[in-house]
Amino acid sequence: MEIRYNDDTKVVDAIRAGLKRTGGYCPCRLQHTEDTMCMCKEFREQICDPAFEGFCHCRLYYKAK
Repeated sequence: MEIRYNDDTKVVDAIRAGLKRTGGYCPCRLQHTEDTMCMCKEFREQICDPAFEGFCHCRLYYKAK
């Protein structure tokens, strides 16, 4: 298993700027809760799934098998 940034640097730059603006909360989410703090709960759960391969919700991270 490998977790890495998206290969598209424009996406990474935009999301990282959004994270700075929101204080570390996913800029794609309207609510700022513990579950939406980057790395969000949704993606942490997907990481635990050995069958999952793909991007997190905001496309900042990619999990490869």
